[in-house]
Amino acid sequence: MTDRVAIVGVGHTAFRPLSPECSYRELAYEAAVKAYQDAGVDARRDVGAIVTIGEDFIEGVAIADCYMPDQFGGALRPVHTITGDGLHALATGVMLIRTGAFEVVTVAGHSKLSNVLSPNQLLALALDPVYNRPLDVNPYFVAGLEMARYLFESGNTRDQCARAVADNHRHALLNPSAAYGAAITSADVVAAQDVASPLGRLDIAGPADGAVVVVLASAQVARSLRKDPIWVHGVGWCNDSPSLETRDWVGANYTARAAEMAYRMAGIRSPADEMDIAEVDDTFSYKELQHLEALRLCRSGEAGALLEEGTFEPDGIMPVNVSGGSLGVGNLGDLAGLMRVAEVVAQLRGEAGARQVPELTTALVHAWRGLPTTSGAVAILSTEEPRGMP
Repeated sequence: MTDRVAIVGVGHTAFRPLSPECSYRELAYEAAVKAYQDAGVDARRDVGAIVTIGEDFIEGVAIADCYMPDQFGGALRPVHTITGDGLHALATGVMLIRTGAFEVVTVAGHSKLSNVLSPNQLLALALDPVYNRPLDVNPYFVAGLEMARYLFESGNTRDQCARAVADNHRHALLNPSAAYGAAITSADVVAAQDVASPLGRLDIAGPADGAVVVVLASAQVARSLRKDPIWVHGVGWCNDSPSLETRDWVGANYTARAAEMAYRMAGIRSPADEMDIAEVDDTFSYKELQHLEALRLCRSGEAGALLEEGTFEPDGIMPVNVSGGSLGVGNLGDLAGLMRVAEVVAQLRGEAGARQVPELTTALVHAWRGLPTTSGAVAILSTEEPRGMP
């Protein structure tokens, strides 16, 4: 039994708004081949279990996970499907290895949101069926309400949210896998069509297709496979209240509690001082600011001002969403967390190319499952092997 788990392989496709020439199974296979080559493992011989993410509503078929094992090499071995974000699947893979039952576990997910013709109608089905769903509100209306309340209470501003959008689109220009890299200004964001004021069209991450596969290994196997494994120091998750009338409309409690769980496991006391880089959910512009504060990467109400000062730029004190985030890469649904893991692994290995941030040791990855949930997860990754059982 071991409590040390490392990432030894990562593979992903490009992320695109449309992928009509291939199925989600083909996307998943492409990512799996790359991940197994990166890890130097044979899926049929070395992988003990597979964890996938999937949601029947999104896939449009019942028991959608039955369509996934083949391309990951899942024949005749345990396959676990998590109806949550990719970081929930990563945490599950970590726990499977820590039981001692498995040495190598594959964590995989995909997004084919271009196949979904009415995403907001699907999201509305997640609302409370008795009190909330009969209101027939568009989920973006919920986001607009929360954005207005958060800005009012925190003191952050609409212009600062617009700055987050412009920054992340600009960062994505250096990411060859990103779908929405663009040179836009804060003024462009503010001037864009309102969706649910103050939430505008450019404040919302556009949908993207793609797949990501991550290979986890126990400490002994990880050391034998590569010289630079990326160690999982902590994982955490939390589901807050799902109903509109009982949720916190100002603070992202689900993120704060998930982070505390991950920090405790990793031995992190002061995340703002101990993290070198972070990939944080920005499905909506204001969410980046709200999540940064909930993660304690800055104090409450300070995220907007620090953003304007350049603190979160690639050359700043705390680089955030160097990948372009969901606003720049694309909204990958439940795959978003694994996309951020792939970016952080590339950064920690020094393989991020033109967007590489120098001298990195420890990174934070955060995910929110999106409207109308209050479901979040956090992972702490590092180049340094943690103390603990061998």
